[in-house]
Amino acid sequence: MTSPEAESRARVREQALGIAAGWSPADAPPSWALTAELFRAIATEPELLTLGARIPADRLPPLLLSAAIRCLVTRRRSEPLARYFPTPGSGQPPLDRGFRPALTAFTREHADELAALCAEHRYQMNEVARSADVVAVLGHVLGRLDTERPIALVDLGTGAGLGLHLDRYRYVFGERAVGDPDAAVTVAPELRGRPAPLPSRMPVIADRLGVDVEPLDLDDERVRDWLAACIPPETGAVDRFAAASAVARTHPAPMRRGDAVEDLLELCRGMAEDALLVLVDTYVHVFLTDPQRAAFRRRLRELGRDVEWISVDPLTPLGPDACDSVQGLPVPPRALQASRAGVTGVVGHLSVGRDGRTSGEVLGLAHPGGAWLEWF
Repeated sequence: MTSPEAESRARVREQALGIAAGWSPADAPPSWALTAELFRAIATEPELLTLGARIPADRLPPLLLSAAIRCLVTRRRSEPLARYFPTPGSGQPPLDRGFRPALTAFTREHADELAALCAEHRYQMNEVARSADVVAVLGHVLGRLDTERPIALVDLGTGAGLGLHLDRYRYVFGERAVGDPDAAVTVAPELRGRPAPLPSRMPVIADRLGVDVEPLDLDDERVRDWLAACIPPETGAVDRFAAASAVARTHPAPMRRGDAVEDLLELCRGMAEDALLVLVDTYVHVFLTDPQRAAFRRRLRELGRDVEWISVDPLTPLGPDACDSVQGLPVPPRALQASRAGVTGVVGHLSVGRDGRTSGEVLGLAHPGGAWLEWF
């Protein structure tokens, strides 16, 4: 094996194990066990690791391969493997020792098809539960500003635009709740640390815009099938995606093709001037380069208006050496500790005034799939 091949395999192994640990640590609900086992298999089974190592590093090999597997299993309804994966409303199927042999046999049989899917697609996870992390930061921001000013929401890396509808979901934080009790989607993360804030009422969204280099059309069945395959194979995540997709199709929101860094000024120029501009990114900036992240922060000051940037991103660089906030904020020791244990979302807020002055802080940690929220 050549050195580049060995390095690629080692990188995929490390990333897959980090994803498994972040999504399904020892204290995770049993419904996350399948997700962890899938990524551990990608890290350790030769057939899967070989496929993953052939995927370019910038295409998120373990995640892309996991989506390709689920997409092909769903398309073919391949048994016995298909019975392990949840479908909307199915609940979490039991996980047993037969999963890994079924997975490796499926991979051997369909290696060429899986490679073709990985070459054709990119990984795009539209996890609507991350909206709870965003709403918590909005509670913090709007409470600090003591304002009921409407917001102009720009969702960066919006994918299919599920995050644009955060005001149409209900959020339950312990004994507290906000949002329509009859909402089709309810997000109720386990709360850790200090009580996470909720707005006193759902903020009014006066203007909303989704931005992505490749906006996705949920009316296209093939697109829906691929996005569903990118969701972790956990019953709550699967059910949420199905319900949130229906909400987004019922309430089409503006989405534009664009680069979150290069096109930021133009994209924000048309947003309602009398509203508070709120930029949201969840697991977007972590995949930019250091120069791109620095350029984004410079452009925030060039907008010439008050901006609140909410980020839910792992520390960079991805992996056990992660140490930097994508927003350039001081990183608390607790965030460093959590990041060494696995891939974890770091909840940050950066405020930029129209005069260019900035302030912000890391506010907490969040499960990548929205299962829990730890507030500092």
